[in-house]
Amino acid sequence: MASSHTDASLKILTKDIHEFLDDFYKIYGSFIPLQKSDVLRHLKKRFNVDFTDRKNIIFTEVTKYRTVVIQNSVPSFRVVYKKHTLTLDDLSTLADQNWLNDQVMNMYGELIMESALHKVHFLNSFFHRQLMTKGYDGVKRWTKQVDLFSKSLLLVPIHLEVHWCLVTADIVKKKICLYDSQGNALQKVNILKYLMTEAKEKKQTAFESGWAKIPQQTNENDCGVFVLEYSRCLALGEPLQFSQKDIPKIRKRIYKELCDCKLYEQG
Repeated sequence: MASSHTDASLKILTKDIHEFLDDFYKIYGSFIPLQKSDVLRHLKKRFNVDFTDRKNIIFTEVTKYRTVVIQNSVPSFRVVYKKHTLTLDDLSTLADQNWLNDQVMNMYGELIMESALHKVHFLNSFFHRQLMTKGYDGVKRWTKQVDLFSKSLLLVPIHLEVHWCLVTADIVKKKICLYDSQGNALQKVNILKYLMTEAKEKKQTAFESGWAKIPQQTNENDCGVFVLEYSRCLALGEPLQFSQKDIPKIRKRIYKELCDCKLYEQG
């Protein structure tokens, strides 16, 4: 009788795991952002039971059923939010140690601005390239609809060949800082000159530059993730208390936030 009851319980558990994975795949288009804790949290909420002691059985079933679900992939999966569109290829740059692309950077920047109630402005990732090639005249129209000096903080993602870094401008303190997860002194960054010119055009006082001691990457692949996490923390007034070991989880969180079109509360 006990064996029969156990078999029935296992069937119910298995069915629920399958339904959870089906729903997860529909929402996120892949299992890239799935964490083991997501499954355990769902099951605990569903059955009001801590399944930690049965996690080996659970994760074996998860692995087995994931293979089945992936065979029915939906290549047309995409996230559309305001002016941004992310395909599964874009979101897949958040997998493993892939390099993030502009689409991911820019939509996440949009979510950061909204979470900061637009007191922060995240400049498009193409801004710096245009500035470098065309100078101030080439970008002065980019912020025609935005009064940069009404913001408290500007976030400028910069892509230099094979590396992302971040330049920030604290409008209140009139200070520009470079956040580089590889610690390089990047002479190519031309934002200070741009803001000096913009300040002069808008009759604002000048800026000074500075450097920040920040979390550093230990590989060649995660600079884009570091830039987004720097941006998020700075915009929301959170301490930069993360390191390289946190990056895999941060990648998964960013993926989910992009699909849900909102930043999650930390803690």
